[in-house]
Amino acid sequence: MKNLITGIQQVGIGVTNADEAKYLYKDLFGMNVLIFEDRAEASLMTRYTGKQVHKRHAILSMNLSGGGGFEIWQFTSRTPGHQGEQRFGDLGIFATRIKSKNVEAAREHFKNIASVTVSDLFASPDDRLHFWLTDPYGNHFNIVEGDQWFKSGKSICGGVTGAAIGVSDMTKALGFYKDVLGIDEVIYSGTAPAIDLPFKQQQGQRFKRVLLKKQVANKGAFSKLLGSVQIELVEALDFTPKKIYQDRFWGDCGFIHLCFDVLNMDSLKERSLTFGYNFSVDSANSFSMGSSAGRFCYVEDPDGTLIELVETHKVPILKKLNLSLNLQARKNEGPLPDWMIGMLALNKIK
Repeated sequence: MKNLITGIQQVGIGVTNADEAKYLYKDLFGMNVLIFEDRAEASLMTRYTGKQVHKRHAILSMNLSGGGGFEIWQFTSRTPGHQGEQRFGDLGIFATRIKSKNVEAAREHFKNIASVTVSDLFASPDDRLHFWLTDPYGNHFNIVEGDQWFKSGKSICGGVTGAAIGVSDMTKALGFYKDVLGIDEVIYSGTAPAIDLPFKQQQGQRFKRVLLKKQVANKGAFSKLLGSVQIELVEALDFTPKKIYQDRFWGDCGFIHLCFDVLNMDSLKERSLTFGYNFSVDSANSFSMGSSAGRFCYVEDPDGTLIELVETHKVPILKKLNLSLNLQARKNEGPLPDWMIGMLALNKIK
């Protein structure tokens, strides 16, 4: 079961200008490898876009130091809705966890960038250093210690290793993330006044907090690149949380979904149904995203937070020569050779 999910492929980020965001995240987090760029209609997502088909501009970029990437997503047929103020503990994806080889050095680096806001340096409940960063769009990132890397490089940070997700019922949430997705190693679990939060007005508020981890998978073409998974589930005890995406469309500004790379979608769908979670979207067959292709599905956690699931079928290796990797033809379920994944770096964002 654990190997049905091989890592976090990307976090979806709704923005008002995808081209601008592409370069912002290249500069901030080293997301400088372009996996795909596509303009099309989001015809399968009408359940979450007001029952209307909307056009969008989507870009997937990654940092080959290791970790998941960013799917930058912009409505082009409507004006994206802006996110309001959020609290740690509100329901949904509050922050994306970004891994760093040196958290203290990363904080010193980001302190000198005027466009972002950086918190103090904190110790998490498991005594690891971390800090919070808010980008110019109001998105929160939790910079944490990384424990697995695909390649060395000059980037101060790697890619996505997880998320902080607000939930209303910890028991139900644990059932979903542990039993359905297989993220079942508990790193810390407890209830205490929080002292490591991004907002000073929330310091001392009480939360149930559980950090779940899934170690690096030994199967999956990109498992060595994507690395381990860390999901912090947060249940507020001192206030009634709101839904972060209440009365807004999927694709509006903010973190729109967390996407996992899947080894066998049919088996995961069966597993999900066993625990009472139906897929709300299923492309069924291979679906093209620019020069990439795969089967994508969505499932909601108990609070409606959108989890995207992608079984990758084709990945571009060298776009100029129209070279791509057909993963459906592979008989080996193990990781791709390092040199082959390294070829993705030929598609650099200029």
